[in-house]
Amino acid sequence: MLPTPSPKLRLKMNQLWQQLYQDQHADKLDQFLDELQQAAETAAPPPPATWFKEVVVYSLYVDLFNKDFKGLTERLGYLQDLGVTCLWLLPILDSPMRDAGFDISDYTKIRSELVGGSDAAAQGTFAAFLAEAHRRNIRVIFDVAMNHCSDQHQWFQEARKGPDNPYRDYFIWSDTTERYQEARIIFKGMMPSNWHPLPEEPGTYFFHRFFDSQPDLNYRNPEVLLAMCRVLLFWVAQGVDGFRADAIPYLWKEEGTICENLPGTHAIVKFFRAVLDTVRPGTILLAEACQPPAEVVTYFGDSDECQAAYHFPVMPRIYLALAQASAKPIFDTLSTAFTPEIPSDCGWFSFLRCHDELTLEMVTPEERKAIHAAYCLQPEWDFRQGEGIASRLVDLFRHDPAAIQLAFSISFTLLGTPVVFYGDEFAKPNDDQFQRDQEALTGYQDARYRVRGAVDWPAVDQALADPTSLAARTHAAVREMLAVRRAHPALSSGNFQPLTQLDDRVLGYVRATAEQQVLVLQNLSSEPIRVAVPSGSNWHLVYGTPDLAQGVLTLPAKGFSWFAA
Repeated sequence: MLPTPSPKLRLKMNQLWQQLYQDQHADKLDQFLDELQQAAETAAPPPPATWFKEVVVYSLYVDLFNKDFKGLTERLGYLQDLGVTCLWLLPILDSPMRDAGFDISDYTKIRSELVGGSDAAAQGTFAAFLAEAHRRNIRVIFDVAMNHCSDQHQWFQEARKGPDNPYRDYFIWSDTTERYQEARIIFKGMMPSNWHPLPEEPGTYFFHRFFDSQPDLNYRNPEVLLAMCRVLLFWVAQGVDGFRADAIPYLWKEEGTICENLPGTHAIVKFFRAVLDTVRPGTILLAEACQPPAEVVTYFGDSDECQAAYHFPVMPRIYLALAQASAKPIFDTLSTAFTPEIPSDCGWFSFLRCHDELTLEMVTPEERKAIHAAYCLQPEWDFRQGEGIASRLVDLFRHDPAAIQLAFSISFTLLGTPVVFYGDEFAKPNDDQFQRDQEALTGYQDARYRVRGAVDWPAVDQALADPTSLAARTHAAVREMLAVRRAHPALSSGNFQPLTQLDDRVLGYVRATAEQQVLVLQNLSSEPIRVAVPSGSNWHLVYGTPDLAQGVLTLPAKGFSWFAA
């Protein structure tokens, strides 16, 4: 059994506490360390430390995917057959659902509609799902919004009762809207300010970085830090394999700064990691930090913060590369000049689409204009005044099966751990009716709702039974690509060797380990291209176009081939 907590981790947590709170509240830390010891003694055995590098992640809303956890459990066989080995559950915790569940009202309860009630027996439905997922060797992570909660959370309901309430200091208050002026408005065009008035106290405002129904938590209060740690411990005890740390760049606020990526934020994340490493090492923290890679890599720390992070800038440049039929945007993004090296025990997560918009925050103004012009095919897809496009994969590519499959080829071979957004594997289109319904229900004009929407499984199953349908063709390609990826570990753990000497219209690279090499060649253009396959290896085709003769391959328009050696 591991020391609980080890002297090294105990020292680290003491040092982080000192950094955040100086000599205050040391008794609270001592009490918490005793709790940690008890939690570690009953925790499940740790998984392999870098398990997250080997998986294929599938991201879904439980209710929209198949009604509830019972429905999701029934579809685990489908997901396993597809090649999914990790589920990222979009918000499942109790919420009034004004921001698709990212507005959490109880951190230790699953939303009742997902499990059939709020009593212990109903909540046990999640445990049954988790056990079945693990039996199928599918790991499970889910979202925890650590920066903010819902204004319906008990903490805020208490805090708004008055300045003397013990929960008042769980949030950030002011008698002016002039504080933190350098902090940008994240929901530009939807929120006019980061401060919102408290109606029952005229002249009093609370701080929020997202919607005004999501007050930011005040981590200057150590009770908030410990409360969030106890949330993580609660779910680790249930057997959850990790957490997507939502909106972590904003945790710590300092006057005179942009209130992003501050040293206090990194100290908090290090504290969370030390807690998890004490109780169950290998429980991952996945950083949701939409920042330039040079900033994101700081969330790996010295392998003592998050184990994994999304590579946000490469995603829009995949679309740019396809629009311009040029490999340059992708190669430039993955160069060490733009994407620094990361610790060997950390990893990137990559994706084509997700529950949010196709964000254009991490590209240049010229790139943003080009991507927006190529893919924002309808005015209502615009998000945050040109900073994003709210549309699903199939609609972005105008229902072109070759373009969709080419995009998946890039996603499954290019970088790190791939994430598939639910429904994209069978070309689920935008859901404009869901968009209208949710805007009416929440009162917020939010274009992202159209990329969500429920799966109509009878209709999907019928479409999948027709091999000529776009749904079936896309599904078959995704399933086969994932099987080939699984059989070739170089595609998940190999280094990246760009083939910049090729025709610029060809995105080519080698993924290589000491034992295996995989060559990937992808035609980004709309016309056939002859490609000289790099010599020196005995390449054999494992997926794609089999037109290889005397070292020359003819890639059809938007075609691709994977070779192994």
